[in-house]
Amino acid sequence: MKIEEANALERDSFVQALGWIFEDSPWVAERAWPHRPFDSVAALHEAMTNAVRNAALGEQLALLRAHPDLGAGARMSAASVGEQVGVGLDRLSPEELERLRSLNMAYRGKFGFPFLFAVKGSTLRDILNALAVRYERTPEEEFQEALEQVYRIARFRLEEAIK
Repeated sequence: MKIEEANALERDSFVQALGWIFEDSPWVAERAWPHRPFDSVAALHEAMTNAVRNAALGEQLALLRAHPDLGAGARMSAASVGEQVGVGLDRLSPEELERLRSLNMAYRGKFGFPFLFAVKGSTLRDILNALAVRYERTPEEEFQEALEQVYRIARFRLEEAIK
C-alpha cells in the first residue's frame, strides 16, 4: 500500500489495514486516523506513537502486555512470528530456549509485562545482553524503554506495510 492509499481509506478500512501495526491494539490506528493526510510513513508513525503517548496508563500497559515473550512461539501475531523467525528465535537450542524463557519469566515477574525488544537486525546475544541490562532498571525506566521498543517495532512494520 502507498501512503496516498492509506490516506484515502475510511476509518474502519484504515483500522482494518493498519490496526495490527501495534500488536493487538487497533485503537492506535483508530486514534491516528483523524490526523490524515500523512505526507510520509514517518508522519503516520508519529501520529500513531502520539496516540500511544496520549493514551491512559492502563491502555499503554495493555499494549505492552499484548506482545508475546520472545522465543515463546505461542499465540503470536503473524508480524511477531515473522520478526522472531527473522533473527533465528525459532531455531534456538534447547539450552538457549530455556535460558531465554527463564530470563523472560524473571523480567515479566519484575515488571508485569513481557520483555520488548525490536529484534530486527539483532542477534540472540544482543537480545540476551539487553535483557540483562534492562532487568536492572527501575520499573518506571523500563516502562518507558518498553514503549520506545514498541515504537521501533511499529516503525519497522509500517516500513514493510507502506511503500
